[in-house]
This record gives sequence, C-alpha cells and structure tokens, in this order.
Amino acid sequence: MKIIKCQLEKIAVNKKQYPDENLCEIAFAGRSNVGKSSFINSMLNRTNLARTSGKPGKTRTINFYNVNGEFRFVDLPGYGYAQVSKKEKEKWGQIIEEYLNTRKNLAEVVLLVDIRHEPTEQDILMYNWIKIFNFTGIVIATKADKISRGKYQSNIKIIRDKFKIEDSSLIIPYSSTKKTNIDRVWHIFEEVLVRKKEQQS
Repeated sequence: MKIIKCQLEKIAVNKKQYPDENLCEIAFAGRSNVGKSSFINSMLNRTNLARTSGKPGKTRTINFYNVNGEFRFVDLPGYGYAQVSKKEKEKWGQIIEEYLNTRKNLAEVVLLVDIRHEPTEQDILMYNWIKIFNFTGIVIATKADKISRGKYQSNIKIIRDKFKIEDSSLIIPYSSTKKTNIDRVWHIFEEVLVRKKEQQS
C-alpha cells in the first residue's frame, strides 16, 4: 500500500459527529497503552499523526484517519485503564458500542493485544463481541520487538488458546518500531477493503 496522504479527519464521541459513510473503515480496539496509536502511525509511515502517550487512557474519543481519500483507519478509545472512574469507563464503553452498532461502512474491527502478556478478561469480551458481529477476528500482537522471535510461537499459542482462535494465521506479531510484518498486515487489510466494497456494490 502506497500512502500518498493521510490526515485526522474527525474526532467524535457520538454518531452525530462521525464523518460520512462514504469510505470503508477499519477500526482498532484494544486496551489502553497497547500501542494503537503507534501501530497506526507505523502503518501509515507517519511519526505523530496519531498521538501517542506514555499515559494510558489518553484516547477518550473515536479518531477517524482518512487514508489516500480511499478508506479510513478508526482508533477506538482504549479500555481497561484502572485509574479512571466507573462512570468514565462506562462512557468509553458506550462510545465504542455506539460506533460498532451503527456504522454501516465498517469493514473490519481489529483487536490489538500486547504479545508479551496473556489477554485479559476485557480483551476476551472485546474479541467475543467482534466475533458476534461477524467480523473476522484479526488480532495484531503488538510490541513484538520486546521479545525474541523464538518466543513468538509460544506467546501466540497463549493468545490463540485464550480467544479460542482456530486459525493461528489471524494472530500477527507486529512491531511499530521495526515494522515487523507490515506487508502481511497491509495485504490482509487490502483484502478486507476489497471484500467490503464488493458487498456494498
């Protein structure tokens, strides 16, 4: 995928603020601090298009990134951050749920997990939700540069078992700094977008 231009198109907390449904969208879900912003920047070959933060829980909105005027990446609020109130957590959950429930041009929801850690209960809930809505169940295992390649398979097996994934090719180790597997991920995303356009035509 050649990235010619990309920009933050919209920041939203409810559907009235979403951009038009004229472009297919791939949305990214994951725990706070799992590396969603770094992943988006890395995929789009930008350093700070999506703002990264050492502070978990920074993304409290849905951020829509327009890519080449052809499709969008959608960064959903991170979940699972302990140091926010129950009310705030419920608000984030409602923001995510409204988007996932109402967006007709949504082509895929991709779950990001940290390859170093066993998925949490909230990760499992999110993954099951993704599957209930008939999305593929693609998992990007971030921070792959933090472990040796020799550990990839054992860590992927933990993720696979936790999520009860039959096809381990759906779990892709990824490093935002080294761009490990970037071509593989783009290939999957391009197929997703083509399939969605075919469904819409």
